[in-house]
Amino acid sequence: MLAIISKEIKSYFTSFHGYVFLAGFVFLMGLFFYMFNIAGSQASFVATLANSTTLIIFLVLIPILTMQLFSEETRQRTDQLLYTSSLAIPHIVIGKYLGAVVLFAIGVAVTLIFPAIISLYAYVPFAETFGAYLGFMLIGISFIAVGLFVSCLTNNTIVSAVGSFAALFMFYTIDAVAAFMPTDRISSAVFLVLLVIGAAFIIYDATKNIFAGIAFFSLSFIVGIAAYNINPLLFDAVIPRMLHWFSILRRFGAFSMGILAISDMVYYLAFSAALIYLTINAIEKRRWK
Repeated sequence: MLAIISKEIKSYFTSFHGYVFLAGFVFLMGLFFYMFNIAGSQASFVATLANSTTLIIFLVLIPILTMQLFSEETRQRTDQLLYTSSLAIPHIVIGKYLGAVVLFAIGVAVTLIFPAIISLYAYVPFAETFGAYLGFMLIGISFIAVGLFVSCLTNNTIVSAVGSFAALFMFYTIDAVAAFMPTDRISSAVFLVLLVIGAAFIIYDATKNIFAGIAFFSLSFIVGIAAYNINPLLFDAVIPRMLHWFSILRRFGAFSMGILAISDMVYYLAFSAALIYLTINAIEKRRWK
């Protein structure tokens, strides 16, 4: 796995997109630092890290960081060399993912100069700054996992970048979309049935056992009926509540106040792990085809 990580990091610095990512990241963070801290007379770098405008950085730059992770390998047919090597597919996927995370961490580390500059003239709240940086990193690694998954679905780097942008844009707008979703119980029930059908299909696809998918659907249906009879209020506004629960940016608020919520940290890590698993599963299918 270390060989894959090293290879990915070297590839970033032997091609233009690694430098483009770092240059763009540091430039935009410097620009927002000037806007929100210097021109805005804010003494805390949290004002920059937690600003909704700053978070646009992920939407713009993460696709550049991840667009070549697998799509370029597929285009050049070098993916066959990886898949037939002694390395396991999970090691390859995780290695590529960690290579991108390391480059992102380098960019974040460079921005530490900004709170250092502030500390020369004002008090820097350590807890809030640390929490904001931690949340910023967790959002970044989650979005890198999204880009990783999209990259494995195509052999075109431009399509990969556009697809990653579209996927990330969905997460940026998920809270706004939730505000327009129906809140009645019938809509909630239909949504939950479709969700369970999708989950049952994923189980069938992963296990190739149709009885496992049917068993999951049946058990979920029975549990849902029982839950409705016990407390019908659980089925009020299920769609908006579910969309809010999946919101990545919504969970960042606690970190910007220096609150390290374990549940939010687990969510970010579980979200990344789920996308890595989907990437491994997609590549395994392609490998055996």
